[in-house]
Amino acid sequence: MEKYQILYQLSPGALGVNLVVEELATEAKLVIKQVECLDEHHTNEALEELRPLLKLQHAHISLYQELFITWNSEVSSLSLCLVMEYSQGSLQMVIQSKREEKTEMDPKWMQEILGQMLDALEYLHQLSIIHRNLKPSNISLVSKNHCKLQDLSSNAMMTHRAKWNVRAEEDPFQKSWMAPEALDFTFSQMSDVWSLGCIMLDMASCSFLNATEAMYLRKSLRQNSGSLKAILKTMEEKHIPDVETFSSLLPLMLQINPLDRITIKAVVRMTFVSGSFKSSCVAMTLHQQVVPEIITNILLEGNVTSILEAMENFPSRPEVQLKAMKRLLQIPEDQLGLPWPKGLVEVVVTAMKLHERILDLQLCACSLLLRILSHVLVQDAEAQVPWDISIICSLLSIMRSHSDSEQLITQGYSLLTIISSQVQVSEELQKAGLFELILEHLYRFSKDRDICFSALGLLWSLLVDAVIVNKDPVVKIPALVIQVLDTHPTDAEIAEAGCAVFWLLSLLGCMSEWQFEKVVELLLQSIRLSQERVLLVNNAYRGLASLAKVSELAAFRVVMPQDGGSGLTLLQETYQLYKDDPEVVENLCMLLAHLSSYSEDPLALPESSEEILPELESSGIRALVREIQGRFTSSLELVSYAEKASLSLEAALHSSQERKLCGAAVREEAAAPKVPFLPEGRPHLP
Repeated sequence: MEKYQILYQLSPGALGVNLVVEELATEAKLVIKQVECLDEHHTNEALEELRPLLKLQHAHISLYQELFITWNSEVSSLSLCLVMEYSQGSLQMVIQSKREEKTEMDPKWMQEILGQMLDALEYLHQLSIIHRNLKPSNISLVSKNHCKLQDLSSNAMMTHRAKWNVRAEEDPFQKSWMAPEALDFTFSQMSDVWSLGCIMLDMASCSFLNATEAMYLRKSLRQNSGSLKAILKTMEEKHIPDVETFSSLLPLMLQINPLDRITIKAVVRMTFVSGSFKSSCVAMTLHQQVVPEIITNILLEGNVTSILEAMENFPSRPEVQLKAMKRLLQIPEDQLGLPWPKGLVEVVVTAMKLHERILDLQLCACSLLLRILSHVLVQDAEAQVPWDISIICSLLSIMRSHSDSEQLITQGYSLLTIISSQVQVSEELQKAGLFELILEHLYRFSKDRDICFSALGLLWSLLVDAVIVNKDPVVKIPALVIQVLDTHPTDAEIAEAGCAVFWLLSLLGCMSEWQFEKVVELLLQSIRLSQERVLLVNNAYRGLASLAKVSELAAFRVVMPQDGGSGLTLLQETYQLYKDDPEVVENLCMLLAHLSSYSEDPLALPESSEEILPELESSGIRALVREIQGRFTSSLELVSYAEKASLSLEAALHSSQERKLCGAAVREEAAAPKVPFLPEGRPHLP
């Protein structure tokens, strides 16, 4: 718990206390569920059951990020702590809002969310994992159209009878979603089917049943099916959307005997395959018959035009789209009709939108788009990328749907970097939540070199000419960039990208003062690592100059010797390496100008005013500045910085000499013999 700061406590759940916390290292907001355990054996049993959940990978399942055990001194008991994602919204909040408004849910939205829930449950059941605690409050809404199942439980936790009985008395709603057999602590996949049926019933009836009526309805379903028939009839009379589907589906899901219930896979078939439900999440076409291979082979054996025609004729067939894109990746570039094959980008993006949940298709599509864009920009750097904000938002949605695919995240960031460098979409990307997505990925994948490098490159592209729409996520970036550079201390490319981001963040004022010292250390470390990389060198010294301009502590850390040596010694090494490069020399002079300004500042901190000047003098900076002034006379910016540094050093030296003379005079006067005076003012001679 030392890693986290508790912000506030949520309403207690059936199994324990929920705390909203902030991780100190990254400032990320998370939720920690503290589950009180009977004894050490019970704790370890629950922990072992939950460990496999750490390895789950699904866009619509909220993953546990950490599991650990603590001692709860208040109740003198062990507690199992489950760290999970934080989300403000939930399906329960949507249902409650519709109840208060007495309005029906939008049927398209309901189908989309239901499709995501089914997709996640089918994934869990294929792995023989049972949710056990499915209810609307455990379905988080990470965005308006994106839900995640959360708070997956274990058998050891759910069979704690005493705890369940206490919670049930405190809040009767807690157990009303549970299947009849689950009340006797017997859980199976069919228990999840029952709970999902209750959720669907709640979503369909929220316009005319209040919370208490809905609770009693759910409880009555465990005794007889008559109450379900009555509510379905009411739904039909009120013309609730999709009532036909619910009327045929819910009786099969809410059978009292679990052996009589249908499976999640059967629910998918009844709603999204043979039924009329639509969802971008559910890979419905994977359950349907595929196009015969002989037909696809004939269609895809031709040129680019015939391949695009096949993709347009079978948009709902992912196997056709995937095979077509693989074929396009094999075609030589001179046959693709570049720079822009007519309709190619539009057809590929359409396939990506229609089949968002199919990872292989998304990876292939991103590879194809990157190939096209890279080739076009090599041929013509001024070429315009044919993108609009709707396409970009779709790409972000796809990345969120496959939040655990390192390859897709890397490819997505590479595409967004190219797009943002070509068109002015920074503000739109910020509003779409791109900064928050980057923060999440840098936090989760700080050890993944490719994701970190592509994310830092995208950050540079977004910040370089950006108007910051919301500063809150941006001020969290420095801590994560620090973490990335600390994790990859010998990676020159990551260091180069990190230095560029640090420089822009310092210019934008999005860095906290307590971070300055660490950032200075990393910038100097990066220069030492790869001094031959001129872009790294320029951005690192720009960053150092920007920090030295606003912070005496940063300036002090640049000049004072550290474990790796003095920053002034490194600066002189850089000058010798790049003495014929005006841009590098200008950045060196800019840093020296800001460093020397503290030497002459009478209001500077005592330690900086006393230490910076001697370090500048002893390091030979005065001679270096004179040499630069003599060699560069035409660059106005460079000459300006060099003159400022020279004047500041001269003024500081003059002031220092005056202070020494004054000090000597004071000491001489203090050492002179005192001559006593008579009352009349005449000296008393001995």
